[in-house]
Amino acid sequence: MEIFWYLPTMGDGRYLGTSEGAKVTDLHYFRQVAQAVDRLGFTGMLVPTGHACEDGWVVASALMTATERLKFLVAVRPGGISVSIAARMAASFDRLSTGRLLINVVAGGDPLEMKGDGIFLDHKERYEATDEFLTVWNRLMKGEEVTFSGKHVQVEQAKLLYPPFNRQSPPLFIGASSAAGHQVAAKHIDTYLTWAETPAMVAEKIADVRAQARALNREIRIGLRVQIIVRDTEEEAWEAARQLVKHVTKEDIEEAQQVLGRFDSVGQRRMTQLVRDHQDQLEISPNLWAGIGQVRGGVGTALVGDADTVAERLKEYAALGIDTFILSGYPHLEEAYRIAELLFPRLPVQFPKRPEPWEWAPMGELIAESIVPK
Repeated sequence: MEIFWYLPTMGDGRYLGTSEGAKVTDLHYFRQVAQAVDRLGFTGMLVPTGHACEDGWVVASALMTATERLKFLVAVRPGGISVSIAARMAASFDRLSTGRLLINVVAGGDPLEMKGDGIFLDHKERYEATDEFLTVWNRLMKGEEVTFSGKHVQVEQAKLLYPPFNRQSPPLFIGASSAAGHQVAAKHIDTYLTWAETPAMVAEKIADVRAQARALNREIRIGLRVQIIVRDTEEEAWEAARQLVKHVTKEDIEEAQQVLGRFDSVGQRRMTQLVRDHQDQLEISPNLWAGIGQVRGGVGTALVGDADTVAERLKEYAALGIDTFILSGYPHLEEAYRIAELLFPRLPVQFPKRPEPWEWAPMGELIAESIVPK
């Protein structure tokens, strides 16, 4: 497994729905999270996108030199930026970070937000634009001079003068649940992402995407995005889940669900429907809790339990063909440490290159300032 973390550029804290226990999410805090994740052995970090977040490219660039091994999964929105400009940004970041860039292709899901950004495409048109965008993108990344005239993308003699680090596109990721999204994933994408639905629902999506990719003589990796609430005991974990939403009111939930209901993202609609279908029992599958999705867009499900149980649930998803896991938990600095301590020893984690154990090994505080702890 490759384990990624999440950078909370849209806010962070101990609870949802309140400023009590909230963090000051400034550059200093983002640097703390990034450096912790880098040292702990996570492969990379998802930097979110959207009007509710700090700009992902600016933040990732600010953290590039503060980290050594960490890969940054940064979003490109095909409907909102020129393909050649986006390619130049990506190639520069990839070179300067020595190949530590991953691209999260985001077609968009909130019509109101997209109109605010000047994007007036419906769901079908957004994926048409994404297909054209990635067609040109991949040719540019290979060093070609590109002239292309499509329905949504037009360029003349576009070219990258400074290529990406390995003279090929940084790996492409996408999260998509619609038929149009699956088609784009099968044609262009390296890693297909899904939010954590029930294993049966996830397996169905994986089968469809992989079948379409194989029909094009392509293989595609699969990633899972999920929240984690792990503690020493099952009881402590579920109490932590209850504490996380203790400030969330019925009015908060109703208002949030009304906003999320306007999204035309199929993935968001599926996530929202899970919450609405299980209001009386938010554990929608063993240890899979949808309580966060009552008020949060995107991934609203969390695996809740003791370390052995959560590790087994992650292995069950891995058995479906998933090898990339993007995890998160509140607050994100403390939970990165907790997950590395409790889950990493129980999972077949593929760590990025790290110093030799004899050079840098966890030790703990000396006993009586002189005795090395066992």
